[in-house]
Amino acid sequence: MLVKIYSENPNPRQVDLVVNTLKAGGVAVFPTDTVYGLGCDIYSHKAAERVAAIKGTKLERAEFSFIFSDLSHISDFVKQIDKNVFKLMKKNLPGPYTFILPANQNVPKIFKGKKKTIGIRVPDNPVVLEIVRALGNPLLTTSVHDEDEVIEYTTDPELIHEKYGDKVDIVVDGGYGSNIASTVIDCTGEEPVIVREGPSLPVL
Repeated sequence: MLVKIYSENPNPRQVDLVVNTLKAGGVAVFPTDTVYGLGCDIYSHKAAERVAAIKGTKLERAEFSFIFSDLSHISDFVKQIDKNVFKLMKKNLPGPYTFILPANQNVPKIFKGKKKTIGIRVPDNPVVLEIVRALGNPLLTTSVHDEDEVIEYTTDPELIHEKYGDKVDIVVDGGYGSNIASTVIDCTGEEPVIVREGPSLPVL
């Protein structure tokens, strides 16, 4: 199913359609402020396994992130955050960044493995933020890659639907996506380290 949701004013009925699909254990493709994401409700283990299978990996080994609507609930999933790291996140989120933080005991339960870190995203995209708010908990997410060796990410939601339509339950068309993935900042050491440069560097 392909559902068009406009970022200027996300239609609540269409948002609810996506949320109900996720709550029923569905897998979705959705826009972010960078590349399109593939994901599901973090509490749907079977859906998370499907996402891992689409990516060609096992769930316990997968490098997935969580999308939050804001920073108010990240302490549910990460260990105590250094105040400087929290300031850094507050300065830069919502934005095109993934912050790697030490996971607390709740995260390994979701992945059924020994997950010690988790990527945290709050994308600057009203569509996915509205979906997460309505869902009531974070979304598990990974980037939608393209099989083309030159083009790493598909930006056209209709082409994504053509490719993934039989593998996922719903594709959210939020307009053209970017083809540059988020900047990844590892905050598990003494100083934050940029491990992947994306569309912009964080304000330090």
